[in-house]
Amino acid sequence: MLRIEKLYKKYNRKENALDGLDLLVDKGELYGFVGPNGAGKTTTLRIITGLLKADSGEIWLDGQRTTKDMKLQKSMIGYVPDFFGMYENLTVMEYLEFFAASYGIYQKAGTVRSYEVLELVNLRGVEDVFVDEMSRGMQQRLCLARALLNRPRLLVLDEPSSGLDPRTRKEFQLLLQQLQKEGYTILISSHILSELSDMCTSIGIINQGKMVLQGKIDHIMLSIDSSNPVRITVLNKVEQAVRLLRANPLVDRISVEENKIAAWFSGSREEEAALLRNLVEAGILVSAFAREQNSLESLFFHLTDAAKEGENV
Repeated sequence: MLRIEKLYKKYNRKENALDGLDLLVDKGELYGFVGPNGAGKTTTLRIITGLLKADSGEIWLDGQRTTKDMKLQKSMIGYVPDFFGMYENLTVMEYLEFFAASYGIYQKAGTVRSYEVLELVNLRGVEDVFVDEMSRGMQQRLCLARALLNRPRLLVLDEPSSGLDPRTRKEFQLLLQQLQKEGYTILISSHILSELSDMCTSIGIINQGKMVLQGKIDHIMLSIDSSNPVRITVLNKVEQAVRLLRANPLVDRISVEENKIAAWFSGSREEEAALLRNLVEAGILVSAFAREQNSLESLFFHLTDAAKEGENV
């Protein structure tokens, strides 16, 4: 759906804000885009949405090269910025009909489409409410409704959860997941890493204008967790459990503390399940069996700290 190759952007002859950035978002994905402040996230999103011009590089949207065609680029994207501007004396329906007209959707067609997007974001019933009287969470959903008016092929959201309370953030997260299930491709930047790890299908981590890691989030988390031990708690036959684990060629080493066993196991998820089955079939009562997990946050700090260390060498 979205492919970026060798994207460069420099401000005021200073170092590159984007330094050969590559990015790939497949159709139907909910892609999380993260990085420390100043890494180039907002610059990237503004270039993708046609609000800013890159110095060089290529952008493809749904197979079409849009680098030199800003009009085409903007027509294919729905954009939700991190700040919702105030609109005095405009009702929700007036607000949506105004933006529908800016997309060339006029009169009755604009009204019909406005009702459709309000339904999509769970805002039916507030058509006559003034926009500036709405809560921050409702305004954010209205901004999302506006971005859906032109039936975009890609939704781009820049820190959409900023300023939202935990309950409203969760509701917005569920809304994005529902839109993704309905076929929308979504690119979202956020500083709330636990939120992204819960809802995204893929993730990209940018640092100093370069992509340092991207891919399916399940694969990324599995690859970093695979170096962690499997933590096992047994209620009987501890010595037999240890012997069985040591006999497995995928077990590198073991540590034991009373009835708690840590096994450094290099197998897949399926092989983990087989290991557990072998323990149970041997008559061992297993009360806990889980791979010790890292978080997206710990991975983020590891990658960005490593880049800083390399810079200081």
